[in-house]
This record gives sequence, C-alpha cells and structure tokens, in this order.
Amino acid sequence: MSVEPRAGVEGVKICYHGGPNYAELEKWAILPDEILDFSANTNPFGPPPGITEALAEVDIAQYPDSETSELRRSLALKLGVSPQNILVGNGSTEIIRLAALAYFGPDNPVLIIEPTFGEYEVACQIVQAPVLKQQLSAQEGFKLNVKACIELIHKEKIKGVFISNPNNPTGQYLAKGEVEQILAASDSSLVVLDEAYVSFVAEAWSSLDLITAGNLVVVRSMTKDYALAGLRLGYAIATAQITTTLRRLCPPWNVNSLAQRAGILALNEEGYLEQCQLKLKSAKDFLVAELARLGLPPLPSQANFFLVKVGDGPKFRQALLQQGILVRDCTSFGLPQYIRLSPGTMPQCQRLIGAIKEIVRQRSACQLNS
Repeated sequence: MSVEPRAGVEGVKICYHGGPNYAELEKWAILPDEILDFSANTNPFGPPPGITEALAEVDIAQYPDSETSELRRSLALKLGVSPQNILVGNGSTEIIRLAALAYFGPDNPVLIIEPTFGEYEVACQIVQAPVLKQQLSAQEGFKLNVKACIELIHKEKIKGVFISNPNNPTGQYLAKGEVEQILAASDSSLVVLDEAYVSFVAEAWSSLDLITAGNLVVVRSMTKDYALAGLRLGYAIATAQITTTLRRLCPPWNVNSLAQRAGILALNEEGYLEQCQLKLKSAKDFLVAELARLGLPPLPSQANFFLVKVGDGPKFRQALLQQGILVRDCTSFGLPQYIRLSPGTMPQCQRLIGAIKEIVRQRSACQLNS
C-alpha cells in the first residue's frame, strides 16, 4: 500500500521556466554547450572575471556559514541598509516560497497580477492559500490598472500581493508612486516586490526606503545580475522583524559556500555590472530594430527582455531549437502567440536574427504556394 501525500500536494503545478530542458536536448541529440540560449533573462556576459578561478580555493569539505554573515554585510554596505534587513536565499524562488510559508495559508487570499512569474502561484498552492488574479491585457500594453488593483485588494480582503517589477514576461515597470499606492492599500497584507530584473532597467528607482512600512519584502537576484544561475543566489530586503520570521523557516546551510563566495566577489567588482548593462542595451536595440524590419516588432519593455508576437509560440520555438537556438515559448504565461527574448552577446544576436530571417522566408514561401 502506497503512502498518500497530504491533501493539496497533488494539485501543486510544476512551473515551467526558461533555460535549457536537458531531457529535450537529449531527445533532439543537441549538446547543451551547442545551444544559444535567449530564453533565460540572465546576464549573457558571464560572471565577473576571476570568480571561477577563485571558487577553486573554497573548502567544500566545510559547512557553509548558515547565517551568510559576510555576504549580508557586503550587501548591506552596498545597499545602505543593516545586515539585519537582509536574508540571503538559494535563489529568489526560495525567498518567495519562504514568504508564502510564513505569512499565507488557507484563509489568506493572495493577489497575483498576470501574466507573470509562475512561482508565485506555486508558492500559494504549497500553503493552500487561495489565489485571486488580476489579468492584464495585450490591448492595453499589459499595463497595470492600479486603481482596479487597489479596489480588488479592499473588496477581497487580500492578505498578500505579489508584484514583479519589472514584470516577467512583459517588461513593464511600475513607477514608485504606483507601488506606494498598492503598499498603502495593503496595510494589513504582505507585499512581495520581486525586483529580480531591476538592475537591467534604465533609471530604476530605489524601493529600499519603502521597507519601513513594515509590510514589504523586496526580492532581488544576484543570479540574474552576475550570471550565477548555476550557483543560485538571491536575497530579500525587509524589516528585521520580517527577515527574522523568514529565517525561522529557512533551511540551515541553504546557501552553499561557493555561492556565498561568488556573491561577495561579484559585489566587489566595481563597474562590471554597469559595463554589462551598456552592452545589453546595444544588443537589445539591435534585436528590436532587426525584428521590426522582419515584421515582428517586439512589445515595448523597460527590462532586458521583451515579448514578440509570432503567431504560434511553440512552433516558432521548435523551429529555432532545430537550429540550436533556444527562446521562451510563452504558452505557460497564457500567451501562446508570443515568445520572450533576452539579448545575448552581439554575435549571438546576429545569429538569432539570421535564423529568424530563414523562418520568415520559409513562412512566406509556404503562403505563396498555398
């Protein structure tokens, strides 16, 4: 007789993400190092120089610092907050789940603004918190109606709000005043402000002074900023009361020694992220212009990624994959007509445009022959 999981576990969905699906690559006999990956919104220029070599000196026979003390001090110094205001996680997804575990339950409705990162809903499903959704529309440019959002918070007695800013996958970025309005309306709720991609927004505003409201958790990702996806590294900024609460539920040694060391070294690399931001802007501008010339104009985005309406996202993705190029099919976001692209290096972007030109050419030929 098999042992059954607790009620609700079988209803937790598996969240689809960008990045290589290694089983899929094996099926198509494609080696992972042969793939050009435009599906994951990470820094394509790799970690800061010297980090890979420095990690060879880390003693992996010893347990890591369970308090991530040195890394929190480094982050606190860079951000101008106290180390007590910071919790470091095994990627930002761990922090999202910790927030749900600590603050939400079956009697706590949570608002999710969609389309957005699927892990918010998964976190709610794990704790059996009911989810309400505010759906954004392509016709309105996927822009949030803040007034409608606040009305929903009051009407449904919302206990939690997840906000992706800039939003994944649309790239829309809320102004500080808009977030302040939502935060004020959520005075008895926890607001999780996911800023995983804020480092790639030009003229981004700082949210850190808002944590004094006492109901805000700001989530950020060093994975994205410094190309540390293989190590998993994210952090939360909140009041000491909130970070202490989250830490109670955090597994011991949740951030391994390699990730902690890489994070400290990355923060000490002054100017590296700024250099990458400039190169990313050039690559993004190139892709936007070339795609527009091909009749596939990307949707406006303030982030380092953007949506492109291609008609059939899964089919378009498959055609590119057969050429060794990976993009994000947005069906899991409820947008099957779109793909999401995140720029690579300029030579990679040029190869992507060449591949898309071939797909467009073949599509035109089929239409002429039909």
